[in-house]
Amino acid sequence: MTKRALIGFFFLLYQLSTVTPALADVWVHKDKQGVLTFTNVPNHSGFRRVIRESISPLRGQTYTSNFENFIVSASARHSIDPDLIRAVIKTESDFNSNARSSKGAMGLMQLMPDTARQHNVLDAYNPLENIEGGARHLRLLLSRYRGNLELSLAAYNAGINAVERHGGIPPYAETRQYVRRVLHFYDGYRETGLQNVGQVQQ
Repeated sequence: MTKRALIGFFFLLYQLSTVTPALADVWVHKDKQGVLTFTNVPNHSGFRRVIRESISPLRGQTYTSNFENFIVSASARHSIDPDLIRAVIKTESDFNSNARSSKGAMGLMQLMPDTARQHNVLDAYNPLENIEGGARHLRLLLSRYRGNLELSLAAYNAGINAVERHGGIPPYAETRQYVRRVLHFYDGYRETGLQNVGQVQQ
């Protein structure tokens, strides 16, 4: 590893140690020129993990109740466990209603523009509309895959076409990590018996 790469790596470690939001695995790829690229969202098999996220359940995280009524309402309307909706929101945006990804996904449940249009979401940054659209999309996927949660979550992340093309969870590191994280938070919320408000020990 070159001196420049070492400096970059330790700078990344410093940033991770001083930021408190949800942790993620860190991956590195070395190209033919010896340049190291660090990311928490690997996009090809050439990346190798150098830091693994702690998998301890729900320690020290704050659950926000600002959107609880919307979650419970959408849950009842679409027959989805509210803890699953919470887990998807936690994974997608960490309860940030203004979140926007580099790919254009928007709001709490990170709806892509086509998905928002499909479910008649006019303002994807409106928490009520976003949760309603996200829950409706989850219900569509759960029905399509006959309640198979892992396939439904994989399709939520990578798209239906990717799941159909690969005959299961696509071999994408991002998607596999996504499914794992949602299930982790889902288990944590169910274990805490969270209903309306309060600190969630993670």
